[in-house]
Amino acid sequence: MKPFKLRVVVFSLLVMFGCQQKQEAVKEMPPPEIPVFATQAEEVRLPIEFVGQVYGSKDIAIRARVEGFLEAIHFEEGSSVKEGDLLYVIESQPYEADVAAMMSKVAEAKTMLAKTTSDLNRIRPLARRRAVSQSELDAAVAQYEASKASVEAAQARLRASKIKLSYTRIHSPINGIIGKTKAKEGDFVGRDPNPVILNVVSNTDPIHVEFFLTENQYLGLARRYAISMESQEAKENEKQAAPPLDLILADGSAFPEPGKFKFVDREIDPTTGAILVQASFPNPKKFLRPGQFAKIRTILETVKDGILVPQRCIMELQGLYRVYVVGSGDKIEEREVTVGPTMGSHWLIREGLKPGERVVYEGLQKVRDGMVVKPVLQNITPATNKEK
Repeated sequence: MKPFKLRVVVFSLLVMFGCQQKQEAVKEMPPPEIPVFATQAEEVRLPIEFVGQVYGSKDIAIRARVEGFLEAIHFEEGSSVKEGDLLYVIESQPYEADVAAMMSKVAEAKTMLAKTTSDLNRIRPLARRRAVSQSELDAAVAQYEASKASVEAAQARLRASKIKLSYTRIHSPINGIIGKTKAKEGDFVGRDPNPVILNVVSNTDPIHVEFFLTENQYLGLARRYAISMESQEAKENEKQAAPPLDLILADGSAFPEPGKFKFVDREIDPTTGAILVQASFPNPKKFLRPGQFAKIRTILETVKDGILVPQRCIMELQGLYRVYVVGSGDKIEEREVTVGPTMGSHWLIREGLKPGERVVYEGLQKVRDGMVVKPVLQNITPATNKEK
């Protein structure tokens, strides 16, 4: 045999031997280990959040109802005040002078009334004896009635003057916390452009939080929890059926007191498509203050036997969601699923998975449909234990 042909034969034998060894190695290679997540049925409470603003249960504006220079302030800004506490004093001299003038008018009117009464009492007997004419009696009666009306008018003006005088001393209308004064001692108040509203007193226990629902959200909650304002019976049903509300503060912490629906506004704003809702929260420690922003969280829906899957298990392409499921014989099966809302790092699966199935958790790019793998179960904390 020629040397060239000998070399070809030897090379062919070596190639055949190498291929055979490679095939045997492939046959002996074990299936790859793939982390999987085991699905389980659990009750899933789906939360919904709204951004709201905090208001006092009563926010009463303190107004200057008469004009004048502010003489004294009888409170500390930001302190608690009680109903009836003196807050402001406006100069009272002009109004005291007006009261004195009205008192003199009353006295003058009463004097005139006394004179006309005396005249009438003297003329009546003379008229019965026809010693005076009927016209003189009628004039005396008219003067008496006019004097009587003058007294009543003067007394009414006196009462009005005393009311204005009382407005110079401004008292707190409620128990609450008073804010920063908008006028200082010596300022002229009671007329624009100077302050007319001097301050605000807020009752902060309970506190109210106002937020808005879209029309779709309102319809969903109204159907689920019978939110209605049509009758007292409907209100009682609402209180029994509606879930408690949680308040999430700006720093992410949860307010310890649960709240409840207070009222739903009369109409949906046609310009925004939203409806105003007010919730009430106990605030015994006065921790919450008007003007704060906070989130309202409640349960939108409770899903019995819901299945939650980590989001990293799900592939999304053009609006379609798929997962890899390890089926019988540890074979990979690509399956389309219908997803619901998210719960933290998990996704609610509406359709496509059953409890107890194994879903590929990591290495999605390494597997394909029909591939045999060695599933390695991952111990993952359920989302319902992490989410409130």
